[in-house]
Amino acid sequence: MPHKHLPHADVTGYHQFITFRTFDSTDAFLQKLSAQEIENNKKQLQADLHLDESQQGAYLHGEVLLYLSGFLKNNNQELYQLTAFCIMPNHVHLLVKPLKKLSVLMNNLKGSSSKAINQIMNKEGTFWAKSYYDKAIRDQQHFNVVYDYIKNNPSKLIETNITTPRFYGIYEK
Repeated sequence: MPHKHLPHADVTGYHQFITFRTFDSTDAFLQKLSAQEIENNKKQLQADLHLDESQQGAYLHGEVLLYLSGFLKNNNQELYQLTAFCIMPNHVHLLVKPLKKLSVLMNNLKGSSSKAINQIMNKEGTFWAKSYYDKAIRDQQHFNVVYDYIKNNPSKLIETNITTPRFYGIYEK
């Protein structure tokens, strides 16, 4: 039976796949999708496909992109062990091994970065959407699928003729 809101998988010390998005990207499509009674993984896949093509809340470029990539790297070994990340126009994918509770990790990431990004953009108000998607990595095969997804996600921008460069980082073990 599908669940509307699954609890976050807070498993410190194990790899997690985390996705979070800009507040302004949560348009009518995503709000309607979140209310649907479908499996969470199918819902997340539809959300990712939509976000990859949507220009809603697409602020993660230029100076913001450079700041955010540095910010994610700088928090490596403090909040998490960073394996891979991908910054898309309106959302971020992380593959990390949390060193803190997931709620603490996400509050730190989104809280600190939103303040700085709003300053860069000369903007006020909510920058990141309240929610985030997380999935504990089950095994090596699942790890490989998520790793490849993050690594190949920016290529979708080329296929859709979005030429603004995006950043992804891969950290070797």
